[in-house]
Amino acid sequence: MSPLHVTRTLPEDATDAALRADVLSGLTDHPKTLPPKWFYDAVGSELFERITELPEYYPTRAEREILADRSGEIAAASGARTLVELGSGSSEKTRFLIDALTPLRSYVPVDVSESALTQAGRALIEERPGLDVHALIADFTAPLELPATPGPRLVAFLGGTIGNLLPAEREKFLAAVRALLAPGDGLLLGTDLVKDEGTLVRAYDDAAGVTAAFNRNVLAVVNRELGADFDPAAFDHVALWDAEREWIEMRLRSRTAQTVKVPALDLAVHFAAGEDLRTEVSAKFRREGVSAELAAAGLELTHWWTDAGGRFALSLSVAR
Repeated sequence: MSPLHVTRTLPEDATDAALRADVLSGLTDHPKTLPPKWFYDAVGSELFERITELPEYYPTRAEREILADRSGEIAAASGARTLVELGSGSSEKTRFLIDALTPLRSYVPVDVSESALTQAGRALIEERPGLDVHALIADFTAPLELPATPGPRLVAFLGGTIGNLLPAEREKFLAAVRALLAPGDGLLLGTDLVKDEGTLVRAYDDAAGVTAAFNRNVLAVVNRELGADFDPAAFDHVALWDAEREWIEMRLRSRTAQTVKVPALDLAVHFAAGEDLRTEVSAKFRREGVSAELAAAGLELTHWWTDAGGRFALSLSVAR
């Protein structure tokens, strides 16, 4: 059985430093923002798992459907001997690809969570004793250095997570991914597609209120980590469709005029009644837009798969 290789490129204190920087810049910005990566503490991760099971939230089911039905085609088109997964988490959906990629020799999961990486990596090694697993503790939005593994490589970025990046951030991210690839290597990208406003808003504002709890939990994270005194109940969950930018915005709207103190940053933040704190952008895509963004990064879109309802897409592009 192959050993699990774990490499840390993320400093031990990087998470705390990044949280401080994001909260300081976001809460002093106009309009106020917090990035969505801070949703995912233990409570937030559990809430998100519940969200993926809600009837209104289709993206996870739609992407899993594509992977279950099309992994053989994806494997044949990529011929990958190394699979790199950005933001791998539990690597649960990736098993469809790993099982289909018969030439696969190496799997490189990339995540900020060491516990998630090691747990998923050990499980995969038990299932596929000949597979080399090189877990990389890193922030995939920062420059990466991948271990030496056999080509061709397939980089997978699933879940529609690319939609959480603003257009300039996506441009930078795709250029960084292209820099990791040799000619002929591929990128498998998950993108949620533009659809009717009602379906989109319901996916981010479910009737059971699970997404609202998930959204407010980011305030609990700031309270716990930075000593802030946010009252999550003093903020309403809001999900809005921006038709011009073709993205969903999740916000927390202050019910009253209030001042929140963040002692760790020596910061007092004033909210007007009805003022919004943006916590997530989730862009939705069209094929021509995805193709154009990939081409600008030096990647040629060669394959496009959607679920039966045409709600979500996986695209394969090749480095030229």
